[in-house]
Amino acid sequence: MALFFCLKLDGRSDGAVDSREKLLEFCFDYCYWSVDAADARYASQEEVFQDLGVSVLSGASEGYNVCLFAYGQTGSGKTYTMMGTPDSIGLTPRICQVRWRIPQDTLSFYPCSFLEIYNERVRDLLSREQKKRVSLRVREHPEKGPYVEDLSQHVVTDCKQAMDLLEEGITNRITAATHNHDASSRSHAIFSIQYSQAILENNLPSEIVSKINLVDLAGSERADPNYCRDRLTEGSNINKSLVTLGIVISALAQNSQMSSSCQSINSVTSEGDGSTLGSHSSSLSGGGGGRRHCFVPYRDSVLTWLLKDSLGGNSKTIMIATVSPATSSYNETLSTLRYAAHAKNIVNKPRVNEDANVRLIRELREEIDRLKSMLLSFEMRNLSPSLSDDRDGNLSDIVLQNELKVTADDTCPRNASSCPHSIFIKCLSLFVK
Repeated sequence: MALFFCLKLDGRSDGAVDSREKLLEFCFDYCYWSVDAADARYASQEEVFQDLGVSVLSGASEGYNVCLFAYGQTGSGKTYTMMGTPDSIGLTPRICQVRWRIPQDTLSFYPCSFLEIYNERVRDLLSREQKKRVSLRVREHPEKGPYVEDLSQHVVTDCKQAMDLLEEGITNRITAATHNHDASSRSHAIFSIQYSQAILENNLPSEIVSKINLVDLAGSERADPNYCRDRLTEGSNINKSLVTLGIVISALAQNSQMSSSCQSINSVTSEGDGSTLGSHSSSLSGGGGGRRHCFVPYRDSVLTWLLKDSLGGNSKTIMIATVSPATSSYNETLSTLRYAAHAKNIVNKPRVNEDANVRLIRELREEIDRLKSMLLSFEMRNLSPSLSDDRDGNLSDIVLQNELKVTADDTCPRNASSCPHSIFIKCLSLFVK
């Protein structure tokens, strides 16, 4: 379902509206209004979970990688949506509660990790040595993609263990007071759940591994010279990572649009002649800089490097854009909505994460079954008489009956062997045989 989020713009931040106001429309899948709980339009945490959290769980159960992240201005409700409060828990705790309450028919494992990115450095929120604040290094595996070296993994067997790990990580996360929020998140937090399923399919053991990334981004805000040096440094690093994220999203959206336009042009030109197709192909692959795919700068920031697969690779990704209803936040609100509009144009191609050997064996079995069915149909077609055989058999019966009639016919004035009709029947019989 696509809903329109409308924002009236007049170019001023004092709340006054004149006749020159401009109406902008942004199309998203869902639109929530959570300002006043007493209002009939109020969207609760449960409603958000039913729309977004359930799709995250279903995608992970099917074997896909899933990523859910919130973006917006400081104090607009990102952490409230992702983590919530003790009285109104957010998406991450609800996903954990439902995930471990579902009875499993297969053998499943749930290694969990919780990290934060502060000042472009990665720190383990579940490490026992929180006072040292050891920064971890980011590596990239040729097949599995980017990962954090020496990040602790905690195997969880029930809901209570998952909630304890989540609360511990939230407590260790770095927060600070800003103009918009007293306990603003000063780091990007990523809570990961690795979901491994061991199943038996067609008497063949198989393993499906999926990963859920629940990301709570730090809020973007303008630099204030009244802040201390540490606040300015961390604010610049936050804005740097968010700007890089915006550049990556814009590049991925542009590449997706170019791919879709090229596919539509190829489908149209395939119906025409070869010369037209060749001219279009040469124009698409020509030297025009605007027609080439944009370079995606994943490594310009630790955040985009870690979320490389989630943003433009093998993942089903959901973005939540939070905005403030205050008129003074007009510029940030417009920037967030444009940010989300670009992200909506990205097209990922997720696939089920299963063992390559098991996938190959299954495909070979399907190919063998297909070849067996083709061979069986070919044999049945050879065993059954064709139309020409039926026609020849009917003709032989007619010839034999006519020959018997001729030999038994005593009214013929001539000898049966010399009768022209008998000679014709014998010749026809020899021809048929």
